[in-house]
Amino acid sequence: MLIPASGTGQYIANTAKVIRFARKGCTNRPFFHIVVTEVKRDQQDPVIEQVGTYDPIPNEYNEKLCALNFERIKYWLGNGASVSRHVQELFGLSGFYPIHPRTYIAAWRSRRNHQEVEPVEQNELKEESIN
Repeated sequence: MLIPASGTGQYIANTAKVIRFARKGCTNRPFFHIVVTEVKRDQQDPVIEQVGTYDPIPNEYNEKLCALNFERIKYWLGNGASVSRHVQELFGLSGFYPIHPRTYIAAWRSRRNHQEVEPVEQNELKEESIN
């Protein structure tokens, strides 16, 4: 049985809701739907509503594509839905939420690793030019 991408729209009124990723795509080619679902539902169970998509694989312009329906996200947040940690990071990068602290930490680590690798590469280039 295939699950409609837009969701079933059916849910129990007084259960906790969450906005999270639902992994789609195939092996080595992930694609995520950003969905509203009940907390206790499995990732592959029917969802209440799809509110966005996220493609983590960069395209030919080195862009990771993301589409969000902010009106529906505001509606569900207003009705008490919580947001998963990874979706919070994505919302922070999109400007909907403040930037998540983990984003700053990841950028700091990336910068530090890049600065450590640069001197090593420069030394290797000097040695090659000498020989």
